[in-house]
Amino acid sequence: MTSTNDRTVRYWTRYVAADGTWRPKQGPPPGEDLAAFRAGLGRPAGTVPALWPYYTSPIDDRLARQGKVSPELAAEHAALALYGLHQQSRSDPMHRPGTRLGQALRRLHKQSEHDKGFSREAVDRRVNAAASATQVPAFLTHLRGLISQLRTVGAPLDYDRLLRDIHDWQRPDTRQLARRRLGLDYYGWQPTPQAPAESTPNPE
Repeated sequence: MTSTNDRTVRYWTRYVAADGTWRPKQGPPPGEDLAAFRAGLGRPAGTVPALWPYYTSPIDDRLARQGKVSPELAAEHAALALYGLHQQSRSDPMHRPGTRLGQALRRLHKQSEHDKGFSREAVDRRVNAAASATQVPAFLTHLRGLISQLRTVGAPLDYDRLLRDIHDWQRPDTRQLARRRLGLDYYGWQPTPQAPAESTPNPE
């Protein structure tokens, strides 16, 4: 994201340290904050007053005069809303620096069981539907269901990276890159191990 300052401290970073644990003397974020974030689910950036104080993306004055928001702010809004859903009723941090979306979903796939209410095949279908989305609203709708499942199994992810993925999904060229990252991380392709060659007996 060209307009993003890598040192921008997003909401989740105020509470979670680099090692994925709560910051000392901080603890989990207030429940009222998370409720405000969830109010943004399925709603455009800038239309939920409860979320305004939490935005950290710079305001584009030209777009603001037209009643529009920047791609970065749209992505931050969506990430905050999903974080509010993910962290809801969890005492452990659901923001984990370094854990990409596809990696978190791969963990979900491995932990899925019928007694959790969803199967591995169902997770595969939902991930494929998200990856196939060509519009951000559809992508976020599928993500919302997947984030709920990640919360169920207690699988965190890096919300700075998720924000970037959502940002990249807004343009066809960068969407391809985000889709590729998701697929590579989810399937975790490894070289197929070669069978050991059969030993040939020495002729006598």
